[in-house]
Amino acid sequence: MSEPLENRMMARALELAESAAGRTSPNPLVGAVVVKDGRAVGEGCHRRAGAPHAEIVALRQAGKKARGAALFVNLEPCCHHGRTPPCVDAIIASGISRVVVAMRDPNPLVRGRGINALRRAGIEVGVGLMRERARRLNEIFIHHITAGTPFAALKLAQTLDGAIAAAPGVRTPITSSAALRLTHRLRSSYDAVLVGISTVLADDPMLNVRGVRNAKQPLRVVLDSCLNTPLESRLAATAERFPTLVLYDPACSAKQRMDALARKGIGLAPVEKASGGILPPPEALKTLAALGITSVLIEGGKRVATSFLKQETIQRLHLFIAPLLMGEGEPLHCPGELGELGNRLRLRDLERRFLGPDIYLTARLD
Repeated sequence: MSEPLENRMMARALELAESAAGRTSPNPLVGAVVVKDGRAVGEGCHRRAGAPHAEIVALRQAGKKARGAALFVNLEPCCHHGRTPPCVDAIIASGISRVVVAMRDPNPLVRGRGINALRRAGIEVGVGLMRERARRLNEIFIHHITAGTPFAALKLAQTLDGAIAAAPGVRTPITSSAALRLTHRLRSSYDAVLVGISTVLADDPMLNVRGVRNAKQPLRVVLDSCLNTPLESRLAATAERFPTLVLYDPACSAKQRMDALARKGIGLAPVEKASGGILPPPEALKTLAALGITSVLIEGGKRVATSFLKQETIQRLHLFIAPLLMGEGEPLHCPGELGELGNRLRLRDLERRFLGPDIYLTARLD
């Protein structure tokens, strides 16, 4: 098979995998293509946890044409029983003669075992085609499975001179409708969206996903040490429709407020090691991990963004820059003082594009 054809088939597998972004958690994004005589005879992706894996969907579509064919898949096929049977067994039984894998699965239950099982069955296996694209696609899964904590991304919208609001506590629209549409797509790709109580009080946000077809609604999370979330806020008013969770400090939270928020349908979770009303980011993330959250998009203001950055708990930055200048006065800038971290904080794998009048930048921080 020619190199251009192999690249095209793996690119298609990655495209199929990405089509289910935001809907497979806690599972990875996986796409697969069965290729026979230079053309695709079966393809598929993993749609949601518990649904058939991409390899199974592609093999079913290929049917008898799978015998002697090649299978392209962006992640090593599984070899263990979970919600579904092992994909390796189905691949071997199908008569596939060659498997091309973009990257090994970091899950300890797999981690090379799937590849070794295929090779023991006499199937030729190639590993590494478009590896970096595959890693970028599944960065959330990779981080969660290896670190045991949610993948945390920070989203900021600011002016050219770094302002995120005209003044502290003042709701200030900054970016365009195009940037807002991308924000909703980003939300749909994460398990949770997180803000601080200051953002709730200043903006009264909804934090749900709008305008994205078949989107999964993320868990809406508020860092609210002393349970000051207003009962008349839009978050409280819609908590029965959209899952909402408040993380709080038990030392400064009255039971009466807990009961009132709970009656609105808001979930409550105490954060350990909270001190003086401050919820430490690492402990907040551990609390979310215990609830099954694998990724979180942080949309908080200056205090929340700075604290997560200082604690080095951010893996990715989503930055929207609008062609505006706040100038003098009391504009709120973000992030705040980062201390020694500011001397070594570097972005890598930077991607950028225009969204209407705005600039969108995204990069890894770790």
